[in-house]
Amino acid sequence: MTGKCPEYLNDLNDYLDGTLDQATCAEIQRHLGECENCRIMIDTLRQTVTLCRGGKPEPLPPALEARLNGLLKTRWEQKFGKRPG
Repeated sequence: MTGKCPEYLNDLNDYLDGTLDQATCAEIQRHLGECENCRIMIDTLRQTVTLCRGGKPEPLPPALEARLNGLLKTRWEQKFGKRPG
């Protein structure tokens, strides 16, 4: 992990979706060429997205869904900090 990794975390989903501007996309691609940890992360995200898109969605009970989302948000914020805005 380099000092620049946290700067790219918030943009990785948009990078995978192809919705980032070209300059930011090129900057992330350069970073991925230099950072093995981020390459592993982006490859894992790609595989996760592929698996999720190929699977049949199953609705969760609303209370379980809210609890799961809350736990994931808390863990994310503990690890990466709160998203700006």
